[in-house]
Amino acid sequence: MSRIRVGISGWTYAGWRGDFYPRGLVQSRELEYAAGRLTSIEINGSFYSLQRPTSYAAWRDQTPDDFVFAVKGGRFITHMKKLAGVEIALANFFASGVLALGEKTGPFLWQLPPSLGFDAQRLAAFFELLPRTSAQAARVAAGHDNRVAGDRALTKADADRPLRHALEVRHPTFATPQTLALLREHDVAMVVADTAGRWPLIEEPTSDHMYVRLHGDIELYTSGYTEGALDRWAEKIRGWAASGHDVFVYFDNDAKGFAPHDAIALIERVGRR
Repeated sequence: MSRIRVGISGWTYAGWRGDFYPRGLVQSRELEYAAGRLTSIEINGSFYSLQRPTSYAAWRDQTPDDFVFAVKGGRFITHMKKLAGVEIALANFFASGVLALGEKTGPFLWQLPPSLGFDAQRLAAFFELLPRTSAQAARVAAGHDNRVAGDRALTKADADRPLRHALEVRHPTFATPQTLALLREHDVAMVVADTAGRWPLIEEPTSDHMYVRLHGDIELYTSGYTEGALDRWAEKIRGWAASGHDVFVYFDNDAKGFAPHDAIALIERVGRR
């Protein structure tokens, strides 16, 4: 049976304290609080810097047994190297602790910068480097360098599980059938990104899962979703699930604190399943 998971992009936001997070809740328990009300969370800190195995293990232990994390790939790979010559960077990323998530590992998100247009050869070469199981990820991680030396490196998986990947694009040249064909060939999900019209909104399935990022439909990162908008997204999500796709949805309209409230409202519409 297809699963629908709904959550937020990151969970540490000062403006949420006293609103979504109750007054007096210590920061170290915010993940536990959020995870008790949502069904998934996208780890965003991994985009900005390499994390540590102890951090991933703590996040795993602070969440319910059936919880799942999406993990955002590092910007060094996507924005600085622009997917080229990233073998060591990928090894460092997968060695930095993501394997500690174990059975709570969800999709990996690779978000491209607006300056990077469609390049079939570049994309295909990158997709070929991505591990498709946790055992493959451990082998990739073993190639890390001294940026994750010593206890900062985790290169063993507790079990061999399939891994999923999703690509978020921000250049109009990606809105073509050729892009979709390439992603289908490599079993990578095209992210359905609602960005208030700024970047492409592509809703075509390209893998066995759908990855949706809701950044705001009126104002990027700041506007909340109306009841009608949530109803429309719920209908789409139920449709994708009915067609056999697992669906992962993350609200990134976090600037004014709408994200967690919108996520809970969407869960009420699609259910916990």
